[in-house]
Amino acid sequence: MERKEGKRPSGRRFGKETGSSAPQFEKKRSEDLNWGRQVVLQLLKESPDRVQKIFLGKNVSESFSRQIKTLAEKGGVVVQVLAPEVLSEICGPVNHQGVACKSSEVSMADLGDFLSSLPSGGPLLAVILDHVQDPHNLGAIARTAEACGAKGVLFPKRRGALPGGTVVKVSAGAALRLPMVGVNNVVNTIKELQEAGFWTIGLDNRTGRSLWSEPMPEKTALIVGAEGEGLSRLVSDTCDEIVRIPLMGETGSLNASVACAVGMFEWARKWGPQS
Repeated sequence: MERKEGKRPSGRRFGKETGSSAPQFEKKRSEDLNWGRQVVLQLLKESPDRVQKIFLGKNVSESFSRQIKTLAEKGGVVVQVLAPEVLSEICGPVNHQGVACKSSEVSMADLGDFLSSLPSGGPLLAVILDHVQDPHNLGAIARTAEACGAKGVLFPKRRGALPGGTVVKVSAGAALRLPMVGVNNVVNTIKELQEAGFWTIGLDNRTGRSLWSEPMPEKTALIVGAEGEGLSRLVSDTCDEIVRIPLMGETGSLNASVACAVGMFEWARKWGPQS
């Protein structure tokens, strides 16, 4: 397929789900939360690929703050600086010592390592999530991605669901077997996959050709938007193509993970191992 310049019309996106806006912080302490200076420092030094985000209190000493930020930068980990009372709200009634982190049994892969690990030929499917918020959706997408033969699930490190314990459970362990790739910028990631030879297809609810109108390319990256928001304008404009899943009835949209599953199995119908 040939890439064409120019913007595509915008419209309602897949992933439109009522009342699914995620709060900034969970009121219930996360099962993936660790706190305390020695614990966080040890994780950053020994297993930075398991650390998803650092929560750092504004009231810690400058030397400790610099130590945390240096290790986090080296490991590619996001640091969020918070007021002490906000950090205490996240951690609950524990002695957090001014620092906490979200970690996971899932190791997040690096984009460069992921791309270099891909075979040079053969059918390839990658899934890119544009700030999906619900870990249940992330887990369901990982489970389906493995079943369809996708090479990996790519997601932003900021402002979206990360692969913690809930994701592992919902994915039936697929998140432990499939490359889960944390990226810094979704638009730049799409461009890197385009340079690697992928045809990038965004799922939109009301715009673009029908998903059924022609086969998906052998080397496809499928992009799915967030719950309630769908694809962002910049992501939509960067995709090579926007497609829609024809729907009947009055529902008007599909759950993000369901829409993604439909798109992945449409690719697998042509290129999967059972095709």
